[in-house]
Amino acid sequence: MTFLSLNHHLELPDDVFRQLRDQIYKRTGMFFSESSKYLLQKRLSPRAKELNFDSFQKYFYFLQYDPRSESEFDQIYDLVTTNETYFFREPAQLNAFAEEIVPELMAKKSLKRIRIWSAGCSSGEEPYSIAMLLQEAGWYQKGSFEIFASDLNQAVLQKARRGVYRENAFRSTSPRMREKYFTKEPDGSWKISDDIRNRVSFGRLNIYDEGRVALLGTLDVVFCRNVIIYFDDASKRVVINNFYNRLVDGGYLLLGHSESLISLSTQFKLKHLKNDMVYQK
Repeated sequence: MTFLSLNHHLELPDDVFRQLRDQIYKRTGMFFSESSKYLLQKRLSPRAKELNFDSFQKYFYFLQYDPRSESEFDQIYDLVTTNETYFFREPAQLNAFAEEIVPELMAKKSLKRIRIWSAGCSSGEEPYSIAMLLQEAGWYQKGSFEIFASDLNQAVLQKARRGVYRENAFRSTSPRMREKYFTKEPDGSWKISDDIRNRVSFGRLNIYDEGRVALLGTLDVVFCRNVIIYFDDASKRVVINNFYNRLVDGGYLLLGHSESLISLSTQFKLKHLKNDMVYQK
């Protein structure tokens, strides 16, 4: 029985769920366990109906054989990834970056140029936080910093480029920082200053795609926080290896506090800094 009422989701049969999950995994490294079936059903059902499919079987057939399937998978990534973030998240780690990591890298480099990648940047709060901290610490007067921020999700990248945020993005932002770097818009949202916005460049990139990641060249710091939770161990190893290959010797990898390289990689050492613990190549 197929439901077409707007109040009902299409039924996602187990076999179609597994095929769909495997296709997403093959393309991105993101793994959805059996317990995620309802999440996929709930998030993709409206999309299947929007394309006038009355069953997930027909939608999956379209994904397998239609020439538009690649761009449709882009839509799927946008729908199934969760983008929960805010400014100055995990502040101890950000302080370690600005107060300990940057001075160390600057002291080592003859060309005072630091390259930073915010991998899985969502709607831009993380890379903009990095730029604001560098500005606050006066680092832009002492060297040049290149911040590249990427995500797989096109919708959040558009939001990041606009740089307009609602109240919930500021749960860890002091009033002083908000007043200094944002302008209040008539609708109550806050727009980031052009000076900070212009310090970050955004692009769509799949961190699982070794060939595309290689195009980034060498990097000094990689932020990939609360992203690899979506990956199984095999995919995590591919992603961590991609980061390792891009980082200079002595470069830093900053993961989320709930993430660890234990049993995944011996390529990085855990370094105890004054503010936090981070991984170093």
